[in-house]
Parts: sequence; C-alpha cells; structure tokens
Amino acid sequence: MQKEQQPVDNELPVDKQATGTPTRVSPEPAESEPAVADGNAAEIAESPKQLTALLEDARNKADENWNKLLRARAELENLKKRQERELENAHKFALDSFVRELLQVRDSLELGHDASQDASADVVKLREGTELTLKLLSDVMNKFGVQQIDPEGEPFDPDYHQAMTLQPRADVPPNTVVNVVQKGYLLNGRLVRPALVMVSRAPDGPGQ
Repeated sequence: MQKEQQPVDNELPVDKQATGTPTRVSPEPAESEPAVADGNAAEIAESPKQLTALLEDARNKADENWNKLLRARAELENLKKRQERELENAHKFALDSFVRELLQVRDSLELGHDASQDASADVVKLREGTELTLKLLSDVMNKFGVQQIDPEGEPFDPDYHQAMTLQPRADVPPNTVVNVVQKGYLLNGRLVRPALVMVSRAPDGPGQ
C-alpha cells in the first residue's frame, strides 16, 4: 500500500499579522557592489604607472651594477699590469744590490792595476792591496749567500767535489782531498760549481 504524497508548498512564507490575515513576505533584493567594482578599476588604472616605476627602478639598479662591474674589471686589469711590471723589474734588476757592492771591488782592482804600472811600484804594497781587494770581494760574496768550497784535508765528497786525479799517499787516509786545483762555490746552500781536487789513495804495496 503506497503512502500518499504530501503536497509541496512552493509558496513563500507568510506572516500572520495581528488581524490573523496571512501576508506574503517578498524576498529582499540583492545588494549591489559598486564600491568593489570601483576599487578594481582604480587598481587597473594604477597598474601601468606602478609597472613603469618598477621597471625604471630595476633599470637604474642594473645600470649601477654594470658600472660597478666595469670599475672592478678596470681595477683588476690595472692590478694585473702593475704586477707584470713589478715582476719584470724584479727579474731585470734582481742583481742591482749585488752590482752596487761589486763596484767597489772593481774600483779597488783598478787602483791596484794603475799602481802596478809604475816602474817604482812597491811590490809589498801591491800585495797588501790585492789581499784587501780579495777580502772585500769575499765579504760581498758572503753578504749575498755565496760560500766558498775549499776542502783541502777533508774527506772527498762527490756531492761537492770533482776528483781530477788520484795520488798514492801514505801520510793521509785514502779518499782524502790533498790538493784543491780550483775552489768551488755554493749559493745559499745550492752548488754553483764543484771544487776540482786531487784525492789520495793507498800506496801500491811491495811487488806491485
């Protein structure tokens, strides 16, 4: 058995007044939004101006950064050129101080040479002058780290000595430097020229 369908009341609600007579209530009309529409229009109108201002600000910052980059690049280039000049001068004039000290040795040699040209020159004084000049030269060399190798009487060292010949000697142990033909030199501990030496060996035995 089917249930009876209730009638649907599609009518608007009514308001009963004090008289008891129902009165139909009409729906309130939707409020218009003119203020919101006006605000959107104002934002749209101001957007091109804001974009122009932002673009101009970004362009100014880009120009400023570009100028900074150009200045930094120029400074680096100048620094590179200055370092190259300083390095070139360091190589070119590395011996400047040594030459200044060496000039006084040359002056002393020239004075001794001029004095020796005199027929009445005193040989003793010339010898003394030569010894003073050699001492002056040694002082200059030591000042710049040049050390002399004079190993006479020392054991032969192949790192610093070059043997020219062997001599049979019974008065010294074998492998001893008995004569220095040419002195060697070190520069700040590094070998510049080995000393040319004669080295002892054991004398030959009877019947040899």
